[in-house]
Amino acid sequence: MSSVDPALLARDARLVAPDLLGLVLRHGSRAGRIVEVEAYCGAEDPAAHTYRGRTARNATMFGPAGLLYVYRSYGLHWCANVVCGEEGEGVAVLIRALEPLAGVEEMCTARAAARRPDAPTVRRRDLCRGPGTLCQALGITGSHDGADLLSGDRDVWLDDDRRPPPDIEQGVRVGLSVAVDRPWRWWVRGAPEVSRGHRSIVPRGGPTVV
Repeated sequence: MSSVDPALLARDARLVAPDLLGLVLRHGSRAGRIVEVEAYCGAEDPAAHTYRGRTARNATMFGPAGLLYVYRSYGLHWCANVVCGEEGEGVAVLIRALEPLAGVEEMCTARAAARRPDAPTVRRRDLCRGPGTLCQALGITGSHDGADLLSGDRDVWLDDDRRPPPDIEQGVRVGLSVAVDRPWRWWVRGAPEVSRGHRSIVPRGGPTVV
């Protein structure tokens, strides 16, 4: 079902991450374009769930490229990651934000609890801003952990609609207490859904830093 080349994902997470920007994550009738990502690099990355080895929680991350790794953050929010690299490496890319494309009304219904008391609806740019928020909007939960994003397993998949490559910026990851200086976050320049306070560390037109 997916139009994404499997070879795109079977690489270093720091190479895969910027190439995921502009692709589309779909779940049923809901879809969003990926505009912000972070790479997590296994045994060399203290911030990765797989840094200390395999557990029942992180087993999917050690699977083949193209699986969806879904985990619960702080016991509250589901977060979605694209497994990449070689099987057994334990590397993945966290999807941090999406531009809503389809099923927006369904997303608004799913995100009703996030409405501010003074606002009748959720602002479109806030529907899929943040890893927990986008999973709520798309209806992705722990039941999707291990789904194959290349085959459409469990009605969730990655799609490439052949849009021109986005203008990308790069900086450090956010919300971490370890490995905070590693520039392994990428986002689409100007996308309103990107995390607030982002700052590029790479000059415009400069090389990707890994």
